[in-house]
Amino acid sequence: MYDVLVVGGGHAGIEAAAAAARMNQKTLLVTNDLSMIGSMPCNPSVGGPAKGIVVREIDAFGGLMPKAADQTALQFKMLNTAKGPGVRCLRVQSDREAYKKWMRNALEKQPNLDLLEQKAARILLDGNKVIGIECEDGTQICSRTVILTAGTGMNSAILRGHTSTISGADGMPTNSTLSQSLADAGLKLIRLKTGTPPRIIKDTVNLEAAVIQPGSEEFLHFSDETTPDQVIRVEDQLPCYLIYTTPKTHQIINDHLQDSAMYSGLVTGVGPRYCPSIEDKLVRFADRPRHQLFLEPERAAYDTFYVQGFSTSMPEDVQELMVHSLPGLEHCTIQKYAYAIEYDAIDPLQMYPSLENKVVENLFTAGQVNGTSGYEEAAGQGLMAGINAALKNQNKEPLVLGRAQAYIGVMIDDLATKGTQEPYRLLTSRAEYRLLLRHDNAHVRLAPIAHAIGVLPESMWNHFQMQQAEVSQGIEDLKKAHIKPGKEINDLLASVEAGSLEHGTDAYTLLKRPNVTIERLEPFTGVKLSKDAATQIEVECKYEGYIAKAQRDVDRLAKLENVRIPRDLDFNSVTNLALEARGKLDKIRPATLGQASRISGINPSDIAVLSALLANMKSEK
Repeated sequence: MYDVLVVGGGHAGIEAAAAAARMNQKTLLVTNDLSMIGSMPCNPSVGGPAKGIVVREIDAFGGLMPKAADQTALQFKMLNTAKGPGVRCLRVQSDREAYKKWMRNALEKQPNLDLLEQKAARILLDGNKVIGIECEDGTQICSRTVILTAGTGMNSAILRGHTSTISGADGMPTNSTLSQSLADAGLKLIRLKTGTPPRIIKDTVNLEAAVIQPGSEEFLHFSDETTPDQVIRVEDQLPCYLIYTTPKTHQIINDHLQDSAMYSGLVTGVGPRYCPSIEDKLVRFADRPRHQLFLEPERAAYDTFYVQGFSTSMPEDVQELMVHSLPGLEHCTIQKYAYAIEYDAIDPLQMYPSLENKVVENLFTAGQVNGTSGYEEAAGQGLMAGINAALKNQNKEPLVLGRAQAYIGVMIDDLATKGTQEPYRLLTSRAEYRLLLRHDNAHVRLAPIAHAIGVLPESMWNHFQMQQAEVSQGIEDLKKAHIKPGKEINDLLASVEAGSLEHGTDAYTLLKRPNVTIERLEPFTGVKLSKDAATQIEVECKYEGYIAKAQRDVDRLAKLENVRIPRDLDFNSVTNLALEARGKLDKIRPATLGQASRISGINPSDIAVLSALLANMKSEK
């Protein structure tokens, strides 16, 4: 008998199991193959736009992905550095083999966590409650809560050309009985598709035809606990390379369009809009003369490249022609051919914002099984599922992060409120308060919450407190430091195009000017801070007005978010609600008035009716 049982050893399963175990739950992770824990069947990287901030948020809860990404990285790169802080993000190129080993080792050392190599066949029910799983060999395992993180492994098929092969990603077996047991329990399944590009042998590529893409020349990290000695040295980072498709590439693809599984009629699932196959790009963006591709190293051995942006479901012989039409790849050897994969997922409108299923009690779902794409999206959901399964076992209220608190909150709210018809991907544009959801302040936003519920290790909490003490002292010292006009300061300001100083001022006020940094002011202030503390202060200072405005917008809407809707409220009996509103509210069953207001088709008048009803119910109590 376990407290929490996690099915699946991908990125969602890892974080779910580790989070539950950190909250002192007796936890079991069941997966087909322990050697494939933390597998990266698609791109060997972590982070990027929006996703990188999710990884920072996972770190604020003590999660594993940030540390694994840091300590197995081949290259670090901070993206969008020329843009505002709301879109800056870190991306690392990972060693896919080292990443898997790091994750398995971390899970094996985690107290309160057992690992079991078995294939889950079906969920076990007692009425409308899940009570465990049955494995393929007939073994039954009981648990108070079950977290399903099956990824793309349910009833999956590999597609190339006109051929469909029953298989999971990366050569893993598929599972048809598990999704059937979910359907038998009353869950609505949807069919989705994703894909991956070919891998090629590095030594057969002419890199002189490519543009080198080096990493950032500074110490970068996802986890606040990572130290410089734990990551690859700047001078040892492996480069990526940029190339472009050619007219010949486009001609080959267009000539063989009907050979693609995507266009031959073989594919029935819906593919990702924001990460389409190369043939889909050519059809949708027919006016573009070329598309950029990246050659990304997969391992420290530096023997293979992942051709980022070249996902396809063409037959192998056509893939040969396509790959050899690319600059520098004319004579390359393909190690592994690209493929598309179709799989069963669960309609996310069937889950509460806590990630617990509405149809089957005590069943939580996370990751690609909820209709998302990406390792980071999966890990963020897994973290929250593990936390909320533990909280439910502790008879505590679920933790639901708001849209102004975390990108994880934005993602889960989108899924639970709007659903998805295609693999969902996090984008910075999805977050209306992205200036509040930054790389630099993830721990400020979330570490106190993580500490309060008992999921954040004490060492990380102590580190956070020390860092915030440095930030507070740094702000105080900068406000006390008075800088007088003079040649030296004006020469500095002129060199960074920040005007001149006509009257004396404090350093904190001067810091508001463009290109003025704490490090540049150090000779005049004596204030020396760590890079992380300095970054946090500079962003808060320079964007103080914008941040305050965003916070005022959040505060105005907070009243709606704080009004909870009873789970058993009969919306169909509320006669003053519009008929369409009753149907949508009954289907989605929002947890708060704020969530109800974001449902498509719900009007302000419907919210007013609900608000009055809930106020009356509260007064009657």
